Amino acid sequence: MDRRRFLAGAVAAGVAGPFTGAASAAVNGGPRPGAGYGPLKPVQDHRDGQVRLHLPDGFGYRSFNPAGEAFTDGSPTPGRHDGMAAFRGPGGTTILVRNHEVNGPVGAFGDPSTAYDPAAGGGTATLQVTKDGRVLRSGPSLNGTQMNCSGGPMPWGSWVTCEETVNGPDVGNDFSGGDNTKLREKHGYIFEVPIDAAASARPIRSAGRFAHESAAFDPLSGAIYLTEDNFAFASGFYRYLPPSNPLRSGRIDDGGRLQMLAVRGAPNKDLSAGQPAGASYDVTWVDIDDPDPAFTGTPSNEVAIQAVGKQGRDQGAALFSRLEGAVHHHGVIYFVSTQGGATATGDTPPAGFGKGRGQVWAYETWSKRLRLVYESPGSMVLDLPDNITTSPKGALVLCEDGGDGNYLRGLTRRGEIFDFARLEPVAGDSGAEFAGSTFGPGGRTLYVNIQSGKGLSFAIWGPWHRGGF
Repeated sequence: MDRRRFLAGAVAAGVAGPFTGAASAAVNGGPRPGAGYGPLKPVQDHRDGQVRLHLPDGFGYRSFNPAGEAFTDGSPTPGRHDGMAAFRGPGGTTILVRNHEVNGPVGAFGDPSTAYDPAAGGGTATLQVTKDGRVLRSGPSLNGTQMNCSGGPMPWGSWVTCEETVNGPDVGNDFSGGDNTKLREKHGYIFEVPIDAAASARPIRSAGRFAHESAAFDPLSGAIYLTEDNFAFASGFYRYLPPSNPLRSGRIDDGGRLQMLAVRGAPNKDLSAGQPAGASYDVTWVDIDDPDPAFTGTPSNEVAIQAVGKQGRDQGAALFSRLEGAVHHHGVIYFVSTQGGATATGDTPPAGFGKGRGQVWAYETWSKRLRLVYESPGSMVLDLPDNITTSPKGALVLCEDGGDGNYLRGLTRRGEIFDFARLEPVAGDSGAEFAGSTFGPGGRTLYVNIQSGKGLSFAIWGPWHRGGF
C-alpha cells in the first residue's frame, strides 16, 4: 500500500453527518481502506508534453497561463499563483478568478492607474477558460494589493481576495525585508472582485487589518467567515457581519462588525495543541472594537500583525495555529489549521506557531459548535494542509504544503485519506506547492495552481466516478 493511502484511525475525529466515518475510525482504532483512484504515475502535460504532475491512471491535464506569459490583454502574468475560484461562464466555459501572492514594493502589474497601491505587486487575474484549460480571455482584475493568498467565492458572483500581511508605510518591514516606506497605502484587508467587472480596489476595512487567508460565506446569516495565517504567532477564526445581507445587496458593504471565536467557558483555549478524538466545543463570539487600527510611531511588523488578534484574545478568544483554507458546505464552515495538532513520534516540529502536521475543523453555523474533523497523526499521512475545497461528492480536497513532496489529497465523508496528485519538483524552486483547487461547473474539471515564482495553472480531467471525489 502507498505510504499515504491510509488513515491512522486512532487519531481521527469526526462531525455529525458528513465525515462521521472519521469518528467511527477513531472509535474502532484501526485504519480504513483508501478511497482513491489508484497509484500515481507521471503524466505528460497536454500543452507541451512535459511531465509536471503525477496522477492516477485515466487522468489528463493541461497547464495554462504561466508566469511571464502575456494575458490576452497584452500585459504580463505575475507569478505566485495562489487561491482561486471557478464560476459558470458563457457557452460552457469557466470563469476563474485567481490570486497572485506577490510581496514587497515591486510595483503593480497591469495598469498602474487602476491600482489600489501602485507600489504593490499582488492582486487578482480573471480568466475565461475551456474545460481542458484553453484560455479564451485573461487579464488583471485587481492590482496594487499585496500577498493575496486565498479568499472565497461569493454566490452573487464575486471573489473575495485576502491580503496575508499588514504591510504599509505605518509599520516596520516584514520578514522579506522589503522597504515599507515605498508603499502608499495600508495593507491587510479583504477586497471584493466581481466576475463580470474590474474590482473597485476599495478595501473592506471593517473586516479587519490582519494576516487574512481565506473567506467563506454563510448564506443563512449573511456572515463571512475569515481565517488568519499568522505564521509566528497565534491565529484566530473570525466572522464579519456586514451591515446588510450581501445576498440582498449583491455586494459586501463596509461598516459591519468583526468578531472572533472563543470557546464557551474556556478563555483562550489553545486549539493548536493535540486534540482528543471526537473533540467538540460550544463557542461564542467576541467583538473586535478596533478592526482597522491606526499605527503611530512605526511599530514593528511583529507587533502590528498581532494587533487585531490581541483584542480578541484579551477577551478570551481561542488560539489556533496558522488557519488557512476555508470553505462553506451545507451550513458548515470547514477550515484548516496547517500546523495544528501534536508532534508525532519521529516528526520534527515545523517552524512557526504550532507543532503538529495539520487539523481540519468544522464550525456548524446552526448549532454554534466547533468540531474536529481530522488531526494528522504525522507527516507520513498528512503534511501541512493548506487550501481546501469540496468535491461534487462532498469530499474535501486538501492542497498539501509539506516538505516531503507536494500532494493533492482527498478526505472523504467516511474519513478516508487518499492521494490524488503529486507535483513534479519545480527546478530551482523547492518551495513550489499546490494552491487554489476548485472544481469547475458540473464537476468535470478540477482547476488548481502551482504557487511558485514560475507559477502556472492546471485543468485536470478524468474518471471522477471511480473514486472519492
